[in-house]
Amino acid sequence: MAADCEAWLNANPVEADDLSDSYQSGNEAADLGSKAADEINGNWVPAPTGTVHEARLKAKAKRRLRKNSSRDSGRGDSLSENGDASRLIAPPASPKGKVLDRRSRLGKGRGLPKKGVWGTPGEVYDVEEVDIRDPNYDEDQENCVYETVVLPLDENDFTRTVTPIVREYFEHGDANEVAELLGELNLGSMCSDVPFLAVSLALEAKASQRELTSFLLSRLCGRVLSRSHIEASFHKLLKELPELVLDTPTAPQLVGQFIARAVADQILTKSFIDGYKGRVDCEQARAALDRAAVLLKMSKESGLKIDNLWGSGGGQRPVNQLIKEVNLLLKEYVLSGDTTEAERCLRELEVPHFNHEFVYEAIVMVLESKGDATVDSILKLLKFLFDSTVITLDQMRRGYERVYMDIGEINIDVPCAYSLLEHFVDKSFSAGIIDKNLRDLCPNRGRKRFVSEGDGGLFKPQNF
Repeated sequence: MAADCEAWLNANPVEADDLSDSYQSGNEAADLGSKAADEINGNWVPAPTGTVHEARLKAKAKRRLRKNSSRDSGRGDSLSENGDASRLIAPPASPKGKVLDRRSRLGKGRGLPKKGVWGTPGEVYDVEEVDIRDPNYDEDQENCVYETVVLPLDENDFTRTVTPIVREYFEHGDANEVAELLGELNLGSMCSDVPFLAVSLALEAKASQRELTSFLLSRLCGRVLSRSHIEASFHKLLKELPELVLDTPTAPQLVGQFIARAVADQILTKSFIDGYKGRVDCEQARAALDRAAVLLKMSKESGLKIDNLWGSGGGQRPVNQLIKEVNLLLKEYVLSGDTTEAERCLRELEVPHFNHEFVYEAIVMVLESKGDATVDSILKLLKFLFDSTVITLDQMRRGYERVYMDIGEINIDVPCAYSLLEHFVDKSFSAGIIDKNLRDLCPNRGRKRFVSEGDGGLFKPQNF
C-alpha cells in the first residue's frame, strides 16, 4: 500500500510549505519543528528531520484521499494505520456497496428512485412487428395455438373425482351443473363408467334419488355421453350384479327398472333386452332383464307410466299431491292401526319440513270424526311419531297452531269444533305431546247467555 501512496504523491506533488491544514505563523512552524525533533511517539528522543517530513506528506495525502472518497462512496478507498492506501470492501448490506448504491455513475443526481421509466401515463405502444431477419425467428410459431391440456383420468382419479359430484347432485338436483362439471374433465375411456357409478350409488339411495339418477342419465346422453356409453354401462351393471347383490339384495329388480326407464327415455335401444335372450347364465342378470321386459310390456298394454317409475322425490312434488298422500296415509292408518307402517310411509314421503301438514290433517280428521276410536288412534300415532323424533317439536307445534288459526273456518262445517278441539288438546297435554304454553293457546268460545223469556230474546248485558 505504501507503494500506491508514493505513486499518488508522485502524480500529485505537494509543496512542503503547504502541508498544514491551517495558516500558521513562522514562529509556530519553528516551534512545531523543534518539538517534533524532541518527541516522537511519546519518547523524548531526537528524531531525524526526514522522518517528520515523511509523516507530514502521508498525513496530507490521507486528508486529500478522504476528500476524494467522499465524492464516490462506493469505492471504499482508505489508508491503513501505517499510512498505506488500502481498498476496503463494504459489506453487501452496507449503503456504501456498489449493489445498493443509487448514485448516478455519471456523477449527477441525488440517488433517488427514477420516475416515468415505463413512459408517460396513458401512452399506447404500437404492436411490435416480428423481424423476419432475426436469427431467432421461427416461421412455425406464427400460426401456433396454445391450449390448456387436461390429462385423462385414470380409474382411481375417476372414482375420487366423480363420486362427490354425483352425491352433491342427490342434494341439489341440478343436472346442468353436473353436465358442466363432467364436461371440464377429460374422461377419455372412462365415459361409460359414469352411468355405472351413478346407478351403483343410487341402488343404496332413496327412491327420489333413483328418480334423479334416471333423469340425470337422460340429460347427459347426447351432451356428455353417447348411447354407446349408456349401453356399455348397463352391460357392465348386468355383469357386476352378483357383487351388487351383496350390498343391495333388491339390486336385480332395481337394475331392471333402470333399464326399463332408460328404454322409455330413448337413451337405450329396445333391442338391448332382446340381445340377451337365451344367452344369460347369471340368475341375477336374468331377473333384471325379466323385470325390465315386464314393465315395458305393461307400459305398452295397460298404459303404465314408466317415465315416472320411481315417483317424484320429496319437496319436488306439488303441495296438493303431498296433501292427498298425507290424507291417504291417515285413512289407511285409521283402518289398520299399524303405527310402524304409518311411520315408514311418512318417512318415504321425504318431506320432514312438511310434517306440520301431517299434524294439521290428523287433528282436522279428529274434529270431523264421530266417536272416540278415531281420537284415541290419532293420539296414539302422534305420540309414537313424536317419541321416535319423526315429527319434531317445532313441526308438532306448528301443526297445532295452524289448527288454532283455522278453527273459525272449521267450526262452520263442524259446529262443535271448539269443544272437540279443547278436549283433544287436553288429552295431548296429558300424553306429553304438547307443553302447557301450547295448551293455554287453545282458543275457546264462551257461551252466550240469554235473558229469561219475555225479554224479546235480547242478549244479556255484560254487567247483568
